[in-house]
Amino acid sequence: MINTTHLHRGVISGLMFAATVLCLPVLADEPSSSPPIAFVGGQLLDGYEAPAIPDGVIVFEEGVITQLGPKEEVDIPLGAEIIDIGGHTILPGLIDNHVHVDLIGHGSYERYYEFLGGTERLLDVMPIAAKQMLRAGVTTALDLGAPFEILTLRERIEGGLIPGPELLISGPWITRVQYDTIPDSYEVVITSPQEAAQKTLELIDRGSDVIKTWEGLTQEDYIAVVTAAHSRGIKVHAHLYAPRAIEMAINAGVDVFQHVGSAGNPPYDETLINTIAHREIPIVQTISHRVWVYPSTQAFPSRLSRAEYRADMPDDIYKEFMASFENFHQLPYFRNAATQIRNSTQSAGQFIRAGARIGVGTDAASPLNMHLEAMWREMSALVDSGMTPLQVISAATKTNAEILGLFGDRGSLEVGKRADMLIVEGNPLEDINTLGNVAVVVKQGELWFTEGSTVAPVTRANFFGGGSR
Repeated sequence: MINTTHLHRGVISGLMFAATVLCLPVLADEPSSSPPIAFVGGQLLDGYEAPAIPDGVIVFEEGVITQLGPKEEVDIPLGAEIIDIGGHTILPGLIDNHVHVDLIGHGSYERYYEFLGGTERLLDVMPIAAKQMLRAGVTTALDLGAPFEILTLRERIEGGLIPGPELLISGPWITRVQYDTIPDSYEVVITSPQEAAQKTLELIDRGSDVIKTWEGLTQEDYIAVVTAAHSRGIKVHAHLYAPRAIEMAINAGVDVFQHVGSAGNPPYDETLINTIAHREIPIVQTISHRVWVYPSTQAFPSRLSRAEYRADMPDDIYKEFMASFENFHQLPYFRNAATQIRNSTQSAGQFIRAGARIGVGTDAASPLNMHLEAMWREMSALVDSGMTPLQVISAATKTNAEILGLFGDRGSLEVGKRADMLIVEGNPLEDINTLGNVAVVVKQGELWFTEGSTVAPVTRANFFGGGSR
């Protein structure tokens, strides 16, 4: 699906098949030490709430940033590959603090898991989601709720076998409520605080980077989970909507609140909001996934037919994916959309107005909320709710890295940090939706060019066109 009118045909010739099928660097026999790469001529945002550098230069080598700043202050090394990004903006790779790699935006959870045979085809759909996230500029993501098959996906990404962001995972969530819609391996149902603590430690031993709590827990359950997780240096992320559950999470010392203020619920009491804000508990609202995505799809249903979906999905998955959107306004997931949209005019911006610590997560790929668009739509919804574009870009990069404990090596463009970055056509400070115009994604120094990229590629580039595996 690459638009070759924007690319050097000589570069592409003979390389497309290797790039799209193997998803590995194009030149397999390339020496291990590669020349530095310098992006020049574009606007540079470093991830802080600081003025942009209008004519910036950033240099990286072996996956690490070595120089950056205004063009007059950067000495580009001899032999560097220089890439002109005039008319574009470069910013840190986005971090999505709430994803579901097992999902692709299918319209119905019940129908989706029936189609997959429970978990039998998870490793068919997970690579589709991973590729879409990376293509959207997400270089790091936190998956909050999947069976441990996700560890196989992570290994394949880390081994360079498929494209995708670096993944952190919660594994199955902890709950007292049996969720019948999903396979049993998605959740750990507990019956006592003692069992909650035991299962928390077992999840950590199996590979969970964070612990996720879901619905139905008691105050004692929350305390048990948090105490056990913190004994291993692991944070707890809580799925929260109801005020009473939020109060219990505050009392237990839960580290990150997911979904609160997601606009589906009526506004919270100001005292509760101010308590969260003053304690600087990170809030990941996921406000777009129903309230913004649903009316956007009503206004422009053609967004469901993007060519990338057909290109990335096997035929049977694509057919099921598209069929699931028939009469989407009648789907159970959107049954209360009208009420939620009305509530959003008051509730979506409550935490922003209170000065709470805002992270960014998408809940992708819940129905209609595909990974390919979810991050910029969530960021756009946060701007609609009161944040400035610069604030939300910093939240999706610097703040998200801080929430995950990763700011030492990513989340901002600084010398010595990983070369994780995103190049978009235009100026997202003027229009945050520009983040949907992705031209290049860089993950640990590896370049990926999108279909029809407006930046000329280099010979060591990968391309997002074609299938996901």
